[in-house]
Amino acid sequence: MRPETEAELAELVAGLKEPVRIAGGGTRGVTGPDTELNVSGLSGITLYEPGALTLVAKAGTPLAEIEAALDAEGQQLAFEPMDHRALLGTSGDPTIGGVVAANVSGPRRIQAGACRDFLLGVRFVDGRGQVVKNGGRVMKNVTGYDLVKLMAGSWGTLGVLTEVSLKVLPKPEAVATLVWEDRGWTATSKLFCDALCSPFEVNGAARLPECGGKPSRTVLRIEGFEQSVKYRVGKLLELFAEMKPDQVVTDPVENAGIWREVRDIEPFADKPGNVWKTSVKPTDMVRVASDNNPNRVVGWGGGLIWTLAPEGEDLRAALCDVQGHSTLVRAAPEEMQTLGRFQPENAALLALTQGIRARFDPRSVFNPGLMG
Repeated sequence: MRPETEAELAELVAGLKEPVRIAGGGTRGVTGPDTELNVSGLSGITLYEPGALTLVAKAGTPLAEIEAALDAEGQQLAFEPMDHRALLGTSGDPTIGGVVAANVSGPRRIQAGACRDFLLGVRFVDGRGQVVKNGGRVMKNVTGYDLVKLMAGSWGTLGVLTEVSLKVLPKPEAVATLVWEDRGWTATSKLFCDALCSPFEVNGAARLPECGGKPSRTVLRIEGFEQSVKYRVGKLLELFAEMKPDQVVTDPVENAGIWREVRDIEPFADKPGNVWKTSVKPTDMVRVASDNNPNRVVGWGGGLIWTLAPEGEDLRAALCDVQGHSTLVRAAPEEMQTLGRFQPENAALLALTQGIRARFDPRSVFNPGLMG
C-alpha cells in the first residue's frame, strides 16, 4: 500500500483488516507484519522560510532533498540525523518522517538538542483513520497536549506521520576538531568531563575505535564563527596543556569525515556481529567499557555507547547493574524477536505506554510488537 495523499492514507487506515508495517525509505531495519504501508508517496517540501528558520515537509520526503534545500541557503538540520544504511546494510532513501518517528539525533545533540527539540508541528493519521494536527510553525505554541514531542520517537506505533514542521539553523562558518590518539577510557572520560564543563561550547565529544589502519581517537568538536572557533580552540589547548591533543583538524572536508564516522557508526559497518546502542550517565562510560571490548563507538561525551557484540550475547544482562537502557539496533530477525529491540519497560511505565497506544491505535494495526 502506497498512498499518494493524506486523505487516501486516512481512508486506507480506516479500512485496515490486519496489522501493517509502516515504512518510508525502509532504511532503519524495522521488521513486523508482511503487509507494508509505505508513505514515500507523500513527498515534497511544502513550505521553507529561511528567514524564519522554518521548514515544512511531507513525511515521505527524502532527507537528501531537505538537506540540499537547506544547504543552498546556508542552513542545516542541527540535530545531525544518522544515516543507518551502511550499518544495517539497507538501501533506499531515508525520509524525514522516519527521522522524526525514530527521533534520530547525532553527535551535536549534547549541545543543540535532539530531533524532537526542533520539531514544531506534526500531522498524522491515527489508528482509527482520523487526521490529527498538533503544533504549528513557531517554537512558542500552546495548542493543548504536546503530541509533537509524543510522536517523536514513537516509531510509528501511535500514528502514521504525514507532515512535519521543523526549526532549522544556520550552518557554522568554521569547524575544528581536537584529536587524541590511543587514549584509554579513563583519560577519555577526563577529556570529556573537562571539555563539556568548560565554557567553550564543545558540541561534539566522541571516541572512535581502532579501525582501517587508524588508531583509536578521542575527538572534540568546536563550531561557530571563524574568530570564535580560533579563540575557543586556543583556550582548550590551554586547558589541556598537560594532555595535549595529537592534532587539531581545521579542514572542513576532513572534519566532515570524522563526524560522519561518529554519526553513522562507520567502524561497525562491515564487521559481523550484533550492534547495541546504550544510553548511560556519561560518568558510567568507564564502567560499561571495563570488559575491554575494543569495539565501541562513544558519543555524547560518554552518554551514548555503541557496542559491536557477538551474536547471541545479551548486553542488557551484562549491564544489569548499570543505570540506563540498551537498544538492539542490528541483529538477525530471530534474535531481534527473542531479545527485543528496545529495553523492557517496568510495570508502571508499560501500563502508561500501553494506555497511550490504546488511545491512538485501539485496533493495534501500527507496527505491533515493535516496542513491546
